[in-house]
Amino acid sequence: MAQKITVAQFDEICDKQLPFASIMGFKLESLENECALMRAVYSADHLRPGGTISGPIMMGLADAAMYALVLSHIGQVELAVTTNLSINFLRKPKPGDVMAQARMLKLGKRLAVGEVTLYSESDDSKKPVAHVTATYSIPPQSTTVTS
Repeated sequence: MAQKITVAQFDEICDKQLPFASIMGFKLESLENECALMRAVYSADHLRPGGTISGPIMMGLADAAMYALVLSHIGQVELAVTTNLSINFLRKPKPGDVMAQARMLKLGKRLAVGEVTLYSESDDSKKPVAHVTATYSIPPQSTTVTS
């Protein structure tokens, strides 16, 4: 299956339509058919009491990585939206960049289901800090944005 958008195209979407992505320090590292890899660049603003990365940063990162992966399969569809996101926080990430690796589990005509594993770059063990499952609703073809 040919990839429908590139990293550069996703960056442009973020710049124009998703300003929260840069505010939260999200950066798409790579985008392939089977996987999207996104980074939350560390900021002290991401910390919660106890000196760990906050849940909203990790949830937002997982959602943004899944959005990039969905668009890589279906193209620039503005109204592809999250309908469900479930997160299990597994370990407290130390201050540092957090990586999200999104993988598609099932892509249908109306729904896309995927999983995202989050890792802390400041942790040498490379054990996941969170696991996410997410479902996106895909609108009818008439809402596809053409470039």
